[in-house]
Amino acid sequence: MLSLICLLIYSRVFCWGFYMHEQINYHAVFLLPPEMMILFKPNIGFLTEHAVDPDKRRYVVASEGAHHFMDIDHYGAYPFPGLPRNYKEAAEKFSADTLRIYGIVPWWVQTMLGRLTSAFREKDRRLILKNAAELGHYIADAHVPLHACSNHNGQLTNQLGIHAFWESRIPELFAASKWDFFIGKAVYIKNPGAFIWARLLESAAAADTVLRCEREAGSAIRPDQQYAFEDRKGLLVRQYSTAYASLYNEKLNNMVERRMRQSIFAVASFWYTAWVDAGQPALDHLAQDSLSAAEQQEYQQLNLEWKKGKVLGRDCEE
Repeated sequence: MLSLICLLIYSRVFCWGFYMHEQINYHAVFLLPPEMMILFKPNIGFLTEHAVDPDKRRYVVASEGAHHFMDIDHYGAYPFPGLPRNYKEAAEKFSADTLRIYGIVPWWVQTMLGRLTSAFREKDRRLILKNAAELGHYIADAHVPLHACSNHNGQLTNQLGIHAFWESRIPELFAASKWDFFIGKAVYIKNPGAFIWARLLESAAAADTVLRCEREAGSAIRPDQQYAFEDRKGLLVRQYSTAYASLYNEKLNNMVERRMRQSIFAVASFWYTAWVDAGQPALDHLAQDSLSAAEQQEYQQLNLEWKKGKVLGRDCEE
């Protein structure tokens, strides 16, 4: 019973790929030019910590979930020509309610890009950092194959748990010790809409591989070797074993690392694009500000709601 309780606590605290989102925002900062680094580097802790705020908000706001995914296979076969890439045209064809049911992540990325651009233009430090952190989250989500697939947690193929396996367990095991995040520098994105749609389509194309490779790994390793109990901050938790994760990662041909690298580059490039489109405002005078008491309270309240709440809307772990 104790082990079961510990497992449940673990799933509440560590689900949604928090580590992956934090690392993507963290590494994206180092791809920025010096003119942006002067604000972003001193605030790298904020950008890292608050990369997961959109997931926490799903425990408070039911409509938040649609911003994280798109079950694009609902709209036909790859490359889904029947789904307009323009939101207004898609809503006219399918209705706004339908779009939200099946997810709007590529459009929401563009909405958040607009918010970040406005924040840069207004030289609003609080909104620059808040929108940059959250934009990074949605961009990273668009790079996850199971965020672009209706079989988002293997629930249709008896592979429950594969979502966290791919986007949480594998990065936690291998990112810090084995993966390379020296990528280059951010670039200006001339057509952000086309860029994020291309990345989402890559995710959709990879979803079958994510599912197939897990089946192959599962058939190649004994069931009693697929899980192990590990200590997590004093709690004994049941988790996918390192051997199983290593085999799955090998069959994926390091897909998770590639998608993380692409996410990091995309996040930095969207941040840079917003700054350029805002007129490349000087940011040095914003670097030393700190959060107000009201802002600190806002984030504390979000954490409290996340810790005690239940996901509103779709839970990608079901």
